[in-house]
Amino acid sequence: MFIEPRYYKQQRKGWIEVVCGCMFSGKTEELIRRVKRARIANQKVEIFKPAVDTRYDEVNVISHNENAIPSTPVTNALNILLMTNDADVIGIDEAQFFDDQLIYVCEVLAGQGRRVIVVGLDMDYLGKPFGVMPQLMAVAEYVTKVHAICVICGDLATHSYRKVVNDTLIMLGEKDTYEARCRHCFTIGMRSQ
Repeated sequence: MFIEPRYYKQQRKGWIEVVCGCMFSGKTEELIRRVKRARIANQKVEIFKPAVDTRYDEVNVISHNENAIPSTPVTNALNILLMTNDADVIGIDEAQFFDDQLIYVCEVLAGQGRRVIVVGLDMDYLGKPFGVMPQLMAVAEYVTKVHAICVICGDLATHSYRKVVNDTLIMLGEKDTYEARCRHCFTIGMRSQ
């Protein structure tokens, strides 16, 4: 009878997946799709979102297409560590709104053998890297950039163009406030403001 040596025992491996892109590109749709597949595989899932994001619902994560999944709103990233319980998969929506501790939280969870799916805007309304997203993309094993369609010309959109004049970095909004634009149409719009 063969006894497997201790160092050959398979250990659960964790990793970080980042889904990024501009507004209306399907980031939250992709999070919901991945989470539903994990649940079909009988994996325990926990989903978190920043408490500040109450655009569609105070608790649920809801895509612009109105697909929804229950989540737990949290005020800071470290709270996620206290609430993950024995989840195999952790989903985090609107990561750009979290504090810098989110990177540490994701690395701890992945180090515990969990799959961490982080979704957020890669650029702010000025076209600059947004919040913790660049660092998360750097430490992630998998990065998926999704695209919208430019509302001006129909090309692939990579930028979130703010249609209203407001200098605050974080301004929650929907189609009345933002639109997806390609690099060219975004640049033209920014010059005209």
